[in-house]
Amino acid sequence: MRVVVADDHEVVRAGYAGLLATQRDFAVVGTARDGAEAVRVCREQRPDVVLMDVRMPVTDGIRATAELMRRAEPAHTPRVLILTTFDLDEHVYDALTAGASGFLLKDVTAERLFDAVRVVAAGEALLAPAVTRRLIAEFARLRPRAPDGPDGDALATLTPRETEVLRLLAEGLSNPELAGRLHVGEETVKTHVSRVLAKLGLRDRTQAVVMAYETGLVVPRSGNVG
Repeated sequence: MRVVVADDHEVVRAGYAGLLATQRDFAVVGTARDGAEAVRVCREQRPDVVLMDVRMPVTDGIRATAELMRRAEPAHTPRVLILTTFDLDEHVYDALTAGASGFLLKDVTAERLFDAVRVVAAGEALLAPAVTRRLIAEFARLRPRAPDGPDGDALATLTPRETEVLRLLAEGLSNPELAGRLHVGEETVKTHVSRVLAKLGLRDRTQAVVMAYETGLVVPRSGNVG
């Protein structure tokens, strides 16, 4: 698994690179001091996952994430894992909207870091922790509800069951939790999730959660339908 580490602090870059190098299935193929360098390194090295700091000089992590999503060929689009110091960093929501697959606090344990890289590399969103649901809900609450538009039109293509799945995804439920809530098997859940993503033109579950909040399908805090 090819990984790039982008952080403006050398000690942090070296620390993460050193930790990842202890795992046999990881190869750190590049590091970057700012977002612009991260985009260049990713274009050259085509990593599977990028650990991306939010606050960096020249080009910050959010702009770099958006640039990676825009420029990379679909088959070579890396998964971006945002690193942040603050658990209520307002930039986290912007990063998820830009295309990041999840985020980690910088004081994460080594094992949690390894698991997170593997999770996003597999195409899953890093949304399981309850704190993530709270963060997304909070930042969505701070934003005006999106008017009816292309996203709302796309939601209309979902079946009632698929709409229910999207609501539950927005609660941060895992596949086993979804299966339990819907009283179906996990394979059925995976089929529903795949169809939701395909119909909405979304890359992963993170983007589905963002859309659920931005369109008002799920109202932050209450969890009610909009």
